[in-house]
Amino acid sequence: MTDDTPARFAIGIDIGGTGIKAALVDTETGQLAFKRVRVLTPKPSTPDAVADAIAEVVELLVARALELEVVADRAVLDALPLGCGFPGVVLDDEVHFAANLDKSWIGSNIQAILRDRMGRQFFIMNDADAAGLAEMVFGAGRKYRKKTVLLTTLGTGIGTALFTQGRLVPYTELGHIEMNGRDAETQAAESVKVREELEFDEWAGRLQQYYSQVELLVAPDLIIVGGGISKRHDEFLPLISTRAVMCPAKMFNNAGIVGAAILAVNDGKPRVRKGIG
Repeated sequence: MTDDTPARFAIGIDIGGTGIKAALVDTETGQLAFKRVRVLTPKPSTPDAVADAIAEVVELLVARALELEVVADRAVLDALPLGCGFPGVVLDDEVHFAANLDKSWIGSNIQAILRDRMGRQFFIMNDADAAGLAEMVFGAGRKYRKKTVLLTTLGTGIGTALFTQGRLVPYTELGHIEMNGRDAETQAAESVKVREELEFDEWAGRLQQYYSQVELLVAPDLIIVGGGISKRHDEFLPLISTRAVMCPAKMFNNAGIVGAAILAVNDGKPRVRKGIG
């Protein structure tokens, strides 16, 4: 990459309950220019603290790009569009729901918070929707663009992204459906497996119940399973039976970053571009 970095490049940021990751993404190929950078999500994860962490991770990314001589001019990096996957619901820049972040986010203007902290515009979308967008453009959903596809991310919680006929149905939040009288994600997220020290067969039993309930609601043709644990899909996916085809995410834990970058380079439009990827 040179100082005339093409417009297809963008910075993707993925806010998680435990970590905030960022990468420089080629949105024509879905590839990262170099290994992503990461900082811990602050505790408590208030708007100001998270904004500071995002500024820190972007600065780490810029410094790394200059160190590796991926880009020689900082001004080029500072001009790249920024996309951010947020774990919650953001409507007209106002946060209406924030899963796994401090509740002080509710009612805040996320765009104003980040712009005041960094002086740059951010394009914001739900983190699971961002991961789904990446999988539809470059990953496991490419051959199912004319059908109904559900992506689930198994991590701190359970995020979901629903696409039909190549169009995103935003903010589905199906990780919060009721299961045994509580939110499903409080029983079946990957963090629960870790916290309760569940074996894969025990955890798969909980996931079986979850996916069976989800299929009653949306009847997808394809279910994509993402999140970091998807790297170990062979240890639990064969234990789950669904009507839909079920497969691991191809982009693993980079999907949210790539999807956020796609959103940014498309000026905030979550387009599944035909023929790309």
